[in-house]
Amino acid sequence: MSLITLIIVLALVGLVLYFVNVRIPMPAWLKTCINVVAAICVVMFLLQAFGVLGDVNAVRVPHLH
Repeated sequence: MSLITLIIVLALVGLVLYFVNVRIPMPAWLKTCINVVAAICVVMFLLQAFGVLGDVNAVRVPHLH
């Protein structure tokens, strides 16, 4: 993944979060939850893009019986 793609993705995520936080009326706790989830997703995306995490889709959760 190129650096330009990373910058575009980060700019789009930031722009969407800005509009969600400014334009959509909602309780403060919900805005905080959305921001935290978005931050976690962006960090995981960056770690995967730089090769630190590897393939997240390959993780298997065992079934508990």
